[in-house]
Amino acid sequence: MALDYPRLDPVALDLGVFQVRWYGLMYLIGLGGGWLIARWRARASHIWDAERVDDLLFYVAFGVILGGRLGYVLFYNLPHYLQHPLEIFEVWHGGMSFHGGLLGVIVAIWLFQRKYRIPLLVIGDFIAPLVPLGLLAGRIGNFINGELWGRVASLDSPLAMRIVDPLTQEVMVRYPTQLLEALLEGLVLFVALNLYARFRPPVGALSGAFLAGYGLFRFIVEFWRSPDPQLGYLAWGWLTMGQVLSTPMILAGIALMAWAYARNRGQFAW
Repeated sequence: MALDYPRLDPVALDLGVFQVRWYGLMYLIGLGGGWLIARWRARASHIWDAERVDDLLFYVAFGVILGGRLGYVLFYNLPHYLQHPLEIFEVWHGGMSFHGGLLGVIVAIWLFQRKYRIPLLVIGDFIAPLVPLGLLAGRIGNFINGELWGRVASLDSPLAMRIVDPLTQEVMVRYPTQLLEALLEGLVLFVALNLYARFRPPVGALSGAFLAGYGLFRFIVEFWRSPDPQLGYLAWGWLTMGQVLSTPMILAGIALMAWAYARNRGQFAW
């Protein structure tokens, strides 16, 4: 039997003229958790120290927010935002693209590398096991916001939820794919990458494992996730934009891991 969506209030704290929303808090929790683990890891590193970790967090946070929002605008709903450009800045309503955020982080890492002269893949390997924390928190934020629901499900499905459409007040039964993504792209990927890091893989392998792992999990989840209404299915009645963007991630991740083991064996990122 499908569960009832608890109708969570997206506003965590209402100060009248200013509202603190859970969606934004989830990003802060994800970044803060990554920062604490990175600080702890830096204590045993010959490359990283507290100052570099703090600086890296600033660059990454900027890349995630700017890249994630611009990625959503460009990849998923460009015609709408061309007509309503001021809504681009209304990030508290949701609308962040992971793939755009990834591109933003890559640019941020490149800028950070120019300042500290640390190889790009060394930086990527250092933060790759931490990124799933942000994904876990962000997907929980999506759930609280009541957005990015999965496909229509059967009422007797134990994996589905009954939700109320905010516009029509119609009761629908859909898969809570935000929670599935939080589980796979967040918790499972976090555990897997950090266990893998204990084997001290060569430089570049952790970055590749993250790309391949996230891409694979996202591709799988898209079979239950409802496509963005402005895009629909792109081909064959099932292919989504998320799967199109995830496919090159999987291929690039596998190629990067193969290259790392062929070229960098014996070199670890921290």
